[in-house]
Amino acid sequence: MSKTAVVVMSDPETKGDEALGRLFNALILTQELKAADEEVELVFQGAGTRWPARIVEPDHPAHGLYLAVQDRVVGVSRGCAMVFGAAEQAERAGFTLVRNADIPGTDGVLDLSRYVREGFGVVTF
Repeated sequence: MSKTAVVVMSDPETKGDEALGRLFNALILTQELKAADEEVELVFQGAGTRWPARIVEPDHPAHGLYLAVQDRVVGVSRGCAMVFGAAEQAERAGFTLVRNADIPGTDGVLDLSRYVREGFGVVTF
C-alpha cells in the first residue's frame, strides 16, 4: 500500500485559472487514492492556506469534491495561515491549524518533512 501526502500551495488570489486547476487536481488525486483504499493525507501550506475558507462554500466549484475527501484533510499550516492572513477564516471554516514544527519567525508550521521521514510520496499543487 502506498502513502501519499497531497499538498496544496496554489494561491486562490492569483489571476487566472491555474490556481483553481491545481486545487482541482489535488482534490482529484486525493479522491482517486482514497477510492483505491490507499493512505492519503491532504494539507494546505503556504498561500494554499487561503483555499479552505473558499471550498466550504456550497457554491464553490470544488465544494462537492472537497466533501468527498474531507475525511482525508489533515489541516492547514498554522504559520503559513498566519503569514497569508488565512488563519481565522480557516478555523471558522472548521479546519485544524497544525503547528508540529517550530520554525524561527513563524507561529509554527505543518511539518512536511514528517512525510518524507515516514516514507510518503509528496505531491504538491
